[in-house]
Amino acid sequence: MVIACSGLSKEFGSRVLFKDVTFRLQPGKRVALLGGNGVGKTTLLEILVGIGEPDTGSITRPKGSRIGYLPQELLEEWPGSVIEEVLRGADHILSLTDKLRKLEIEMVNTTGKAHDDVLERYGIVQSQFETQGGYQVEAEARRILGGLGFTSADMDRPLKEMSGGWQMRAALARLLLEEPDVLILDEPTNHLDVDSVLWLEEQLRAWPHSLLFVSHDRDFIDAVADKVIEVAWNTTTEYTGGFAEFVVQREERIAMAAARAANQARQRAHTEQFIERFRYKATKARQVQSRIKTLQRLEEIPVPKVAELKLAFGFPEPRRSSRVVIDVASADMGYPDGDVVVHDVNLVVERGQKLALIGPNGAGKSTVLKSILGEIPVKSGSVTIGSNVDVAYFAQHQVDALDLSLTVEQEFRKAVGAQPKNRNARTVLGSFGFRGDAVDRRVGDLSGGERTRLALAETMCNPVNLLILDEPTNHLDLPSCDVLEDALSVYPGTVLIVSHDRHLIRNTVETLVEVRDGQLKRHDDVEEHVLNRPAERPTQSSTKANTSSPSKTKLANVQHKPGSAADTKARKRAEAEARQSARQAQKNVERLERKVTQAEAVVTEFERQLADPEIYDDKKAMQSLIAAHDKAKALAANLVSQWEEAVSAL
Repeated sequence: MVIACSGLSKEFGSRVLFKDVTFRLQPGKRVALLGGNGVGKTTLLEILVGIGEPDTGSITRPKGSRIGYLPQELLEEWPGSVIEEVLRGADHILSLTDKLRKLEIEMVNTTGKAHDDVLERYGIVQSQFETQGGYQVEAEARRILGGLGFTSADMDRPLKEMSGGWQMRAALARLLLEEPDVLILDEPTNHLDVDSVLWLEEQLRAWPHSLLFVSHDRDFIDAVADKVIEVAWNTTTEYTGGFAEFVVQREERIAMAAARAANQARQRAHTEQFIERFRYKATKARQVQSRIKTLQRLEEIPVPKVAELKLAFGFPEPRRSSRVVIDVASADMGYPDGDVVVHDVNLVVERGQKLALIGPNGAGKSTVLKSILGEIPVKSGSVTIGSNVDVAYFAQHQVDALDLSLTVEQEFRKAVGAQPKNRNARTVLGSFGFRGDAVDRRVGDLSGGERTRLALAETMCNPVNLLILDEPTNHLDLPSCDVLEDALSVYPGTVLIVSHDRHLIRNTVETLVEVRDGQLKRHDDVEEHVLNRPAERPTQSSTKANTSSPSKTKLANVQHKPGSAADTKARKRAEAEARQSARQAQKNVERLERKVTQAEAVVTEFERQLADPEIYDDKKAMQSLIAAHDKAKALAANLVSQWEEAVSAL
């Protein structure tokens, strides 16, 4: 057991976030924490890591366990370069490095026996440094940074000069390098592109320690989690499996709760009828009093309401635009004072089409969007917006621009006017989950997901026929993602969306526009380019199933009478078989030892190549090398596991 919490509760004023929360984080388990915006997921994480305190309940953290936490917003200062800040995750290595440097100075300044003593201590520390991977730690740090999208030049830049999204990636890289006993991540995919999300999935699927994470990305949850804890209706409920299993099990739970509640209601009605019928009959007085007490003790079975699980939003009907909505012809795109980022762009978007713009961070997706919107001029070629095209654009900076001092309703009316076109302001806010007293809450008191919902409401409340959305699902809870997905599916206008959410892309668009290596390429095979998750790794159980000793089965089938000739013959045959089996087992151990040595040599060579900063200047070569390194590490780990089982069998 790594972390256990019992009976946790938390309230803010009269608002109950959760109560009687009890669960354990077991070693090696990967747990997804799900729930709607504002239900207290982040608060619960902060309590678990010791940043916040519960109103009631207790938390057990074993002494010496290391907990790593990635929040949604970073507050720390970053004085060093990217690689320096990430290497802080290997403090134990850095401490040994400092010891080695001090001992080197001592060796220069000592002679005789004192020099020999220092030399001996230096050998011990150097052995520790080598055993703990000191010579590979920087290569490992650069490998992780490369997987998260950093170039070689980026790795040596001052981290404080980079955007918040890149700082978040560096913080994640530091945690992955540190390998804490418990890794807790709050929306780790928010600032990642599809490539980096896929890479992170593979790292976390192989994570050897406890993992607890919050995410709205169904594909990510399915790929990583083997358990789901849902925060809903002021408590937590545990489910086994990934997101798909969670949905099925939750529906079954709701159906069972509804059935129990219906049965309870029938029993209550029957009891109330008995009480009413015999209330004034003396011979039934004792039975009536017994039933009244039974009703008083009866606790009502809560049934989750469907309305709590799903909101509803419909776009207002826009006017009809021209057939061609966007026409980009032979355009070179880039900022006025910079180089061309995307070359020779040719793109025609027709009325009613829904497209997703994908590609790694820094490839030029934002440049393409801003060029289409006219925020930056193209360097050559042309961008033409069709006639009667009304545009609504949602970008992440709109969330940061919300006035935190206003109420939800005040902020909404300030942004869209006293009343949105032909719609009631409270009706629109209600469709985005702000019902009743929720419209009177301060924007500053909202969770990150609730602020995103408010910004989306401001963007989408008026009728437009071209909708451009830049990462609209960041911080949204799953029900809100469902609302957005359903609304986009039936939206009659044209959609251009930038997102790393593969589920949203798969279910709302029919065309991908990929920005990569300075080029823009159109794909109509969404499944192939979105569902490119690497194949499943073989499980340990399947490996173990194939390593049982054949001699055990043979010996179990020998039947004879003790002391007879048959007994002696059978015993000799069994001993011969056992010796043969032992020789085979010894050969198997030696064969696997050779394979392990060869596999580890391959891993070491890849790590040597990853330590070369120049490899990160060629992104394709870097990604290929990282993939080969990951494959080699997995093979080596599998061979070590087989070798351990072979030794055990021997």
